[in-house]
Amino acid sequence: MQSKGSSLRFTGMVIRSRISTLLLSMFATFASLYVAGRLWQDAENRVYLAKKLDRLTGQGRSVMSVDDSWKILECREQRKKLSGLEMELAAARQEGFVSKHLSEINKTPKKRSLVVIGILTSFGRKSNRDAIRKAWMGTGVTLNKMEEQKGIIIRFVIGRSSNRGDSLDRSIDSENKQTNDIFILGNHVEAPEELPNKTKLFFAHAAENWDADYFAKVNDDVYVNVDALGTILAAHLDKPRVYIGCMKSGEVFSERGHKWYEPDWWKFGDGKSSYFRHASGEMFVISQALAKFISINRSILRAYAHDDVSVGSWFIGVDVKHIDEAKFCCSSWSAGALCSGV
Repeated sequence: MQSKGSSLRFTGMVIRSRISTLLLSMFATFASLYVAGRLWQDAENRVYLAKKLDRLTGQGRSVMSVDDSWKILECREQRKKLSGLEMELAAARQEGFVSKHLSEINKTPKKRSLVVIGILTSFGRKSNRDAIRKAWMGTGVTLNKMEEQKGIIIRFVIGRSSNRGDSLDRSIDSENKQTNDIFILGNHVEAPEELPNKTKLFFAHAAENWDADYFAKVNDDVYVNVDALGTILAAHLDKPRVYIGCMKSGEVFSERGHKWYEPDWWKFGDGKSSYFRHASGEMFVISQALAKFISINRSILRAYAHDDVSVGSWFIGVDVKHIDEAKFCCSSWSAGALCSGV
């Protein structure tokens, strides 16, 4: 009996020993896998940290600040805009359009003209224009010679009809095709009450289209001695801002229906009052600086009932030399006068 019991105890001990060995083996295996995994992870972390260290120490790519990042983004945006503009420019060139600035650079520098004379005219006055062409303005070759040899450019100035493209507009276009001496203000509608604005637009656009020392306004019923005008203007080239004309100071009329009624009469004083000194409207001249001044400030320059008063008002608060030139008084052909009203 004891022998059988001892045998059973021995067998139990062997079984427990094998289970313990199996558990230890499993634990060792798991431990080995855990250690190997940690070692692999540590190796990856070391590689990552080495790369970060390279960037921080300058061995790899340098670390960028937030400001640097914004600058790069702005540069990319500017590059996109530049690329778009280049594409638009290429398309414009294919269509035949060229930048005004580039055109001016490519042109041969031209000699500055002495004066641009704008003869303000209107619809239905072709007979006046033809008379002026015949009397003192000239046409074709004669007109071109005056521009090239004397530096005097002369153009009739007119706007458009209130009914765009009607017979009045077509008549002016047809006349201009034959004579090539009409400066058309495309953004101005012809009307007697709009003469002050027409005069303003003439000076503004003329200053943008021609490089000249002076710009003159003349009515289409005035005859001018061009040579005498050139002599007088040449004598004032040393003055940067000049306003030349037959200076006057007429009465301000406050009665409605009067030929020279001034809606803003109250601005010139109570009761009977006079306008400030200004050049008579038949003919006057301003220097280039003043023409550019009008061009730049055209949108805020106040127009009164009459163009001569309006122009005079623009120069009241400006450092301008007013020159009262008796030879600009066109009421009659007096001795030495350079103009005459008809």
